[in-house]
Parts: sequence; structure tokens; C-alpha cells
Amino acid sequence: MAFEELLNDPVIQKYLHELVGPEGMPVAAAPPEGEVTDEELAEELDLELNDVRRALFILYENDLASYRRVRDEDSGWLTYLWTFHYDNIPENLEAEMERLLEAIEEREEYERTHEFYLCEVCSIRFEFGEAMDQGFQCPECASPLESMDNDALVEAMEERGAALREELNVDIHADAD
Repeated sequence: MAFEELLNDPVIQKYLHELVGPEGMPVAAAPPEGEVTDEELAEELDLELNDVRRALFILYENDLASYRRVRDEDSGWLTYLWTFHYDNIPENLEAEMERLLEAIEEREEYERTHEFYLCEVCSIRFEFGEAMDQGFQCPECASPLESMDNDALVEAMEERGAALREELNVDIHADAD
């Protein structure tokens, strides 16, 4: 997929923005064809060199850019020539979705297997053991702690997990084997 097609996708724009932040987005959103130096990018995009370098390093850490070092024969200075590899974005997004699914499933299990109490004044949530240690009284305001129904939260996590499994084409019963 060409850079232009990828960069027109709002999901990919959001992904890149989350990676490099607003300062690095001009670097991520305008990847040149071929090799380019950080200084050339900074000048071309009218950005601070440190912002460009930070964005390039983040892209490098996420396998979306690579560099080649060239030593100047006369001065001995190293020049880094950067190349962008946005063809890795779909695989990176899938890996992120898999990590998110795993986190949601772990949190859903935690929510299912624990009992919670809430201070309705301070909006502080306690696990059963913590609530018991406090005498079912809020340590901040001394209000009584009320049993908390987290069914809506668990249901929302189930729905989000199901949507991610569908998106990733994961069989819900695959782990049961």
C-alpha cells in the first residue's frame, strides 16, 4: 500500500499521532520517498531538529523507519540517512489490537472475580478486603461504603472484547482447547 493511501486512513492517522504526538506528526505525515537526513526533514518541514529526531526514533522503534549511517571521509562526522517503512503499519496495528484484547480479557476476569465497594461521596472504589480493613467506611470522608455493581462495566468489556476478536478474526473458544 502506498504512503498516500495509508495516510488518508483516519485509523492510521490516529495511530501515527499516538506514536509521535503533535510535534512529530508533520514528520510522520509527510514521509519522503527514498533516503533523507534528519536535518533535511527539519529544514523542509520548518521544525526543531530535536522534534524531528524524536519522531524518527519513535518510528524506528516501531519498525516504521530505518537508518543507514554514512561517515564523511573528510570530517569524520556521521550522517544518518532515514527511510520510511509504512508497509509495516497494518501488522503493527494488529499487534496493538491483540495486546488490547489481552488487556481487556485480563481486566474483565479481574472485574468478574472480585467484589467491590464504593464511597459514593468521594467516588473511591475498594476491593472487598480493603473495604473490610476500613470497616466498610471511607478513609477520606467516613461515609459508609456501598456494595458496587460492576455488571455494566463487565458487559462493556465483553462487548469490546467481542468486537476486537471479530476484527482480528479470533475464535472465542480457541483458548478452551
